[in-house]
Amino acid sequence: MPILQTYWFTGLIAGLLAVASVAGLIVAGIVHIKPQAVPSLRFTLPVAAPGMALPDVAGPADTRLPLVVIDAGHGGHDPGAVSDNHLEKEVVLGLAIALRDRLLQDGNIRIALTREDDRFLAFSERVAIARELEADLFLSIHADSAGERSEVTGASIYVLSDEATSEAARRFAARENRADMVNGIPISGDSTEVTDILVELSQRRTSAASEEFVELMLREGEGDIQFHPDPQRAAGLAVLRAPDVPSVLFESGFISNPDEARALASPQGQQRFANAISRAIRVYFARNPPEEE
Repeated sequence: MPILQTYWFTGLIAGLLAVASVAGLIVAGIVHIKPQAVPSLRFTLPVAAPGMALPDVAGPADTRLPLVVIDAGHGGHDPGAVSDNHLEKEVVLGLAIALRDRLLQDGNIRIALTREDDRFLAFSERVAIARELEADLFLSIHADSAGERSEVTGASIYVLSDEATSEAARRFAARENRADMVNGIPISGDSTEVTDILVELSQRRTSAASEEFVELMLREGEGDIQFHPDPQRAAGLAVLRAPDVPSVLFESGFISNPDEARALASPQGQQRFANAISRAIRVYFARNPPEEE
């Protein structure tokens, strides 16, 4: 059964109520006036398609413990960024598995990977997995290539924004979002208009949590992760559009830089990454424990 989410916001609501039944998704507007005269909008958010296989959740069986969904970007026919000796889809899967294993080793956190092998997932599927599992945090792991500019290096971290922080962020978002297309044809089938509305409403509840996690990643990664001089960014990345799950995309570095590529693909480099990000995740949940139902 779809999960009903209720979001409170101030301002005009009449324009939003006019958007209904777009691309099969019905936004049902039910306005309630509270004593403070704050209107609300109740609607059904998209969930995983019937029959979509959900990944296993590793770790303790206690569902009161926090759940992290780790997303290794790209996969299958989509290799992501490519260098002479490395494919992004392979590098980031290694990082995702290393992080999962470290979190399992330390205990008290449940973990699910969107993929554990070389398979392709559309952005909508990755988002649906996080929402269907009711994740408390979503981390998508990627890498990049600067082409012939092998001197470019450093990790960066993205949160969702309809206004990119820089031209580089806009280009990165455009490249990543094209992964949901085959021969120029969109394969996810999502309605941009409805998605934008849902994000605008519900992202208000999660954007602050996402930004807090970014700050922790930067802090805990110091000494273990080489960050870009401008590491904190925002862009309209489709994979971050789980409206009710704090979501961050970690751009682990540039595989077009030979030294950085070797480090990201090495067991030692993957372990340094896992150590740093696992610390950030644990501090995040110490500050933001899951709400008890």
